[in-house]
Amino acid sequence: MKILLYGLNYSPEVIGIGKYTGEMARYLASQGHEVRVVTAPPYYPSWQVGDGFSATRYRRTQQDGVDVWRSPLWVPKRVSGATRILHHLSFAASSLPVMLRQLFWQPDVVWVVAPSLMCTPTAWLVARLARANAWLHVQDFELDAAFSLGILKNPRLKALALRLERFVLRRFDVVSTISQNMRRMLLDKGVPRQATEMLPNWVDISHIGLPREHASVAQLRDSLGIAPDAVVCLYSGNMGAKQGLEILAEVAQQCSQAPEAVARRLVFVFCGNGAGRDALEKSCQGLSQVRFMDLQPLDVLPSLLALADIHLLPQRADAADLVMPSKLTGMLASGRPVIATAHAGTELACVVGGDVPVGPSSSPSPLGLVVPPEVPSAMAQTVLRLAADPVLRQTMGAAARAFAETHLDQAAVLARFEAHLQALVKGQPLQLALAHDDSALRDGRS
Repeated sequence: MKILLYGLNYSPEVIGIGKYTGEMARYLASQGHEVRVVTAPPYYPSWQVGDGFSATRYRRTQQDGVDVWRSPLWVPKRVSGATRILHHLSFAASSLPVMLRQLFWQPDVVWVVAPSLMCTPTAWLVARLARANAWLHVQDFELDAAFSLGILKNPRLKALALRLERFVLRRFDVVSTISQNMRRMLLDKGVPRQATEMLPNWVDISHIGLPREHASVAQLRDSLGIAPDAVVCLYSGNMGAKQGLEILAEVAQQCSQAPEAVARRLVFVFCGNGAGRDALEKSCQGLSQVRFMDLQPLDVLPSLLALADIHLLPQRADAADLVMPSKLTGMLASGRPVIATAHAGTELACVVGGDVPVGPSSSPSPLGLVVPPEVPSAMAQTVLRLAADPVLRQTMGAAARAFAETHLDQAAVLARFEAHLQALVKGQPLQLALAHDDSALRDGRS
């Protein structure tokens, strides 16, 4: 097949959409397909264009058998609702001629990822002119999230934007997303059920999940000044508006004041970059048990995730089911329990709380503990409880690893995606997994 992938983010970005699109492209190329990518220079999550790349020039390269076309974009120094719109618009405009040029290549499939929705009209137009199949993948509902989080506030703009979003979504041959609750939202927005598809985030099981005793983990602890018997609570990922990171400083503060003996062995490691890091660092000033790290390269990721005894996954209440944290896959694969902030019934709460069976013949098993969002005292007490119970941590960690192996294995997810692409190109209905997905939709489980 000739597969054209279109999106704002791509490798070498190591987190978020760029990471997943890069892995998808490399996989499809390794299976013998011709793959082209139209994207921007890497800039996320630091909001600075990476070394060796230009924000003002077009560039075409070959990466791992993939033909990569990079278009200029404007990267704001301060991220706000208005600057984010201009940022997305700059790439949508600069990439338009590059996408139109792909008509001469005659792709079989045009696949576009949202964010950014501003790219979707071009993707649809190119697909129709090339008589190709048009596939839109919704990684998060950016418009709903922007208005829910207060990034955008104008009610008239919201009504217009959501109407346009609904119009665009219904024009694609396939619209996929990463969770069942988000798939339900697609149905609510008018996408026909037969056009919806599940394409969950994945994790490389062979890469993540190294033994705790691995030498690199001990070296990482030493470099951070963490004692061998310390209980490490780790947050690793983007530090942006949707994460609700402000709770982490309050949790660390409350745990440091707890009378429990285990509190004296707690260490909090916050790893990542983004617009919210400066505020988090200021809030943690004076807390000796807190360590900060920059975002780490992929080859360090297994050791970083294995550094944790407990993974922390905060999420704002108003972001529920509009996004599904991509960092969860690595947390689960590392074989460590997760403490997540989420309301009951949300996808995140269902997964972490164990409402999904680990395997086809198994019973549901908790992969961690769920606490109400934006309640620091509840999260702090849960941290202390889990830190004091190594047996519970081991049990939940084993269930988390088993869940990742069963549901999130990269090779299995991408092989299924490839099969759906082939069925689409051949004009066959996408029925490979719809029976399972529809049963999940009906019974309300993730």
